[in-house]
Amino acid sequence: MRMRSIPTWRKLAATMAVLLLVLTACGGDDEGTEATIAAPETTAAAAVDGDDAGFFETSEELDAPAGGEAPDGARSDPLGSGGVDAALLQTRSLGRDIIFTANMTVAVVDVAAASAEATRIIEELGGFLFGQETTGEPEPVSRLTFKVLPGDFQQALARLGSVGDIRTQTVTADDVTERVVDLESRISTAESSVERLKGFLEEATDIETIAELEAQLLQRETDLETMRGQLRTLQDRVDLATIYLTLTEALSAPDLHLEVTGFPGHDDGISCPADGRIQVEEGEKATVCFEITNTGDSPLAGFTLRDAVLDVELADLIVVWGDPNGILEPGQTLVLAHEMTVERNQRTQTRVSAEPVNEEGNRVEGREVASTVSMGIDAVDPGGLPGFTDGLEASWDAVLTIGGLIVLFAGALLPFIWVIPLLWLLWRWRKRHVAAQAARVQAAPKEPPPAGVEPADEPADKPADKPAPTEEAGDSIVDEEEDPAG
Repeated sequence: MRMRSIPTWRKLAATMAVLLLVLTACGGDDEGTEATIAAPETTAAAAVDGDDAGFFETSEELDAPAGGEAPDGARSDPLGSGGVDAALLQTRSLGRDIIFTANMTVAVVDVAAASAEATRIIEELGGFLFGQETTGEPEPVSRLTFKVLPGDFQQALARLGSVGDIRTQTVTADDVTERVVDLESRISTAESSVERLKGFLEEATDIETIAELEAQLLQRETDLETMRGQLRTLQDRVDLATIYLTLTEALSAPDLHLEVTGFPGHDDGISCPADGRIQVEEGEKATVCFEITNTGDSPLAGFTLRDAVLDVELADLIVVWGDPNGILEPGQTLVLAHEMTVERNQRTQTRVSAEPVNEEGNRVEGREVASTVSMGIDAVDPGGLPGFTDGLEASWDAVLTIGGLIVLFAGALLPFIWVIPLLWLLWRWRKRHVAAQAARVQAAPKEPPPAGVEPADEPADKPADKPAPTEEAGDSIVDEEEDPAG
């Protein structure tokens, strides 16, 4: 049977109609997709920036039907600022994998009791304690790690913050969707590669080929298990939010900072604190500034200040700002001033101390904090010729210096004072001994020269012969020479 031909214009009209329907359907799908995705992306950005309420409400509106009634089994109560379940629904609807993490530091009165309370709060929300590290005195600290469902993340943070005073808090939301997709793709590829290597290994008959295939198979199976472990870790972190809680004692870190500066002149400390050290001419006026700042986490009281070089204490200073007899809260500053006349170069040695104050306003004994700072004071010589006063002062300084040296020398010799009489006795004994020896030498008779030895020539300047001895003396001499015993 012969088929009837269709006119060409009808074919063209039918083709154009089909193309028009396809384009219309695609355009409607694209518009619907854009409308569905644009709102979640906007709300996700708001959630990361901290606008949780808008993020959760928009997410709930997206999941609700057009008529405004919630489906069976869905939540119908409005979500408050502590609700996080809607965020979980939104991320699932978008197909995103997000890791929620928080770091909190809370100051409490009793660290042990606060640790038990924090654990109880997490367990009531269905979470659990993942790790704990506690240290005791002198500064008790407890570091707790909790795991909770993402839907309970915000509520857990709010309830943990009520345990004490929040010092720091950091919340992050890390989108790891790309990493999860990449790991899943690499795992799929690795699994296919392992299966192919297993097939080649079954068909191999050569020993070298078998050994090479087994080595490659072992390496790829190891890489495959590593990637599977990484994927499981990511999925665990996505499925359970992590909260790192640090509990510290309210008075765990008292501290203060002291800064000493100065400027020329006197103005009752109005110019305090100054920029740096003092440099003025000798005899000119200057002002030393003391700036004390509470840099710890506890109020401070009972301040003491002492500078041995300037010879000043807290009661001697001018109060420029604050109350040295009151309580200095964390972050507050106390400014004091001391007016003086610069006479010489000096370097101050200022020490300030204080004690922390508890919640009842009582000072905590044994927790004193202190700081010591030094500053140079330069006395510049004004120049010119010295006058009468300068000479008198120089002479007096020289007298004082000499007197000090004498006193120093006398003090050094005092332990050896017994040596002086001992030396005098030795000198007397030596003098007597020498005199006795000289007397014995003079009293000893002179021996005649031996036979055959002529006496030595007498010196030319020998004095004239002495007069002959008297008869009695001569008789005694002759008798001595004739005495054979002599």
